[in-house]
Amino acid sequence: MYGSKYTIYTDGASYYNQACRWLRIKHIVYDSNGKNIMERAIQYIKDRTECFDDYFPCNKDDCNKKHVINWFKVFTTYLNVRIDLSKFIRVFNYDGG
Repeated sequence: MYGSKYTIYTDGASYYNQACRWLRIKHIVYDSNGKNIMERAIQYIKDRTECFDDYFPCNKDDCNKKHVINWFKVFTTYLNVRIDLSKFIRVFNYDGG
Protein backbone atom coordinates (compact mmCIF):
# COMPACT_ATOMS: atom_id res chain seq x y z
CA MET A 1 0.00 0.00 0.00
CA TYR A 2 2.86 2.41 0.82
CA GLY A 3 5.60 1.03 -1.40
CA SER A 4 8.65 -0.90 -0.39
CA LYS A 5 12.28 -0.31 0.45
CA TYR A 6 13.28 -3.26 -1.75
CA THR A 7 14.59 -3.14 -5.29
CA ILE A 8 14.19 -5.98 -7.75
CA TYR A 9 16.81 -6.49 -10.49
CA THR A 10 15.56 -8.54 -13.45
CA ASP A 11 16.36 -9.42 -17.03
CA GLY A 12 13.58 -7.24 -18.39
CA ALA A 13 10.75 -9.71 -18.98
CA SER A 14 7.45 -7.84 -19.23
CA TYR A 15 5.75 -9.68 -16.36
CA TYR A 16 8.40 -8.48 -13.87
CA ASN A 17 7.64 -4.86 -14.67
CA GLN A 18 3.91 -5.37 -14.21
CA ALA A 19 4.34 -7.34 -10.97
CA CYS A 20 6.70 -4.76 -9.50
CA ARG A 21 4.34 -1.94 -10.38
CA TRP A 22 1.46 -3.82 -8.75
CA LEU A 23 3.55 -4.44 -5.59
CA ARG A 24 5.00 -0.90 -5.65
CA ILE A 25 8.56 -2.24 -5.67
CA LYS A 26 11.36 -0.46 -7.48
CA HIS A 27 12.33 -2.39 -10.62
CA ILE A 28 15.68 -2.16 -12.39
CA VAL A 29 16.61 -4.05 -15.54
CA TYR A 30 20.24 -5.14 -15.57
CA ASP A 31 22.40 -5.11 -18.69
CA SER A 32 23.89 -8.15 -20.45
CA ASN A 33 26.97 -8.11 -18.23
CA GLY A 34 24.75 -8.11 -15.15
CA LYS A 35 22.70 -10.92 -16.65
CA ASN A 36 25.79 -13.10 -17.03
CA ILE A 37 26.79 -12.47 -13.42
CA MET A 38 23.28 -13.22 -12.17
CA GLU A 39 23.05 -16.42 -14.21
CA ARG A 40 26.37 -17.65 -12.81
CA ALA A 41 25.30 -16.82 -9.24
CA ILE A 42 21.98 -18.63 -9.64
CA GLN A 43 23.69 -21.66 -11.21
CA TYR A 44 26.19 -21.74 -8.33
CA ILE A 45 23.37 -21.79 -5.77
CA LYS A 46 21.43 -24.43 -7.72
CA ASP A 47 24.50 -26.68 -7.96
CA ARG A 48 25.23 -26.43 -4.22
CA THR A 49 21.58 -27.02 -3.33
CA GLU A 50 21.49 -30.11 -5.54
CA CYS A 51 24.67 -31.45 -3.88
CA PHE A 52 23.14 -30.89 -0.46
CA ASP A 53 20.02 -32.79 -1.50
CA ASP A 54 22.12 -35.65 -2.90
CA TYR A 55 24.03 -36.12 0.36
CA PHE A 56 21.26 -35.23 2.83
CA PRO A 57 17.95 -36.23 1.24
CA CYS A 58 14.79 -35.89 3.24
CA ASN A 59 13.10 -39.24 3.80
CA LYS A 60 10.13 -37.94 5.79
CA ASP A 61 6.69 -38.20 4.23
CA ASP A 62 5.38 -35.03 5.88
CA CYS A 63 8.54 -32.93 5.61
CA ASN A 64 8.14 -29.18 6.21
CA LYS A 65 11.49 -28.40 4.45
CA LYS A 66 12.78 -26.59 7.55
CA HIS A 67 16.18 -28.30 7.13
CA VAL A 68 16.49 -26.78 3.65
CA ILE A 69 15.80 -23.28 4.99
CA ASN A 70 18.37 -23.81 7.77
CA TRP A 71 20.97 -25.05 5.28
CA PHE A 72 20.31 -22.05 3.03
CA LYS A 73 20.89 -19.68 5.96
CA VAL A 74 24.19 -21.40 6.80
CA PHE A 75 25.23 -21.39 3.14
CA THR A 76 24.57 -17.65 2.68
CA THR A 77 26.36 -16.87 5.95
CA TYR A 78 29.35 -18.90 4.77
CA LEU A 79 29.41 -17.06 1.43
CA ASN A 80 29.28 -13.67 3.15
CA VAL A 81 32.09 -14.57 5.55
CA ARG A 82 34.23 -16.02 2.77
CA ILE A 83 33.73 -12.93 0.61
CA ASP A 84 34.59 -10.61 3.52
CA LEU A 85 37.74 -12.61 4.31
CA SER A 86 38.87 -12.55 0.69
CA LYS A 87 38.50 -8.76 0.66
CA PHE A 88 40.51 -8.53 3.87
CA ILE A 89 43.27 -10.75 2.51
CA ARG A 90 43.42 -8.83 -0.78
CA VAL A 91 43.38 -5.36 0.80
CA PHE A 92 46.01 -6.06 3.44
CA ASN A 93 48.01 -8.52 1.33
CA TYR A 94 47.68 -11.06 4.12
CA ASP A 95 49.28 -14.40 3.27
CA GLY A 96 47.98 -16.37 6.27
CA GLY A 97 51.38 -16.87 7.87
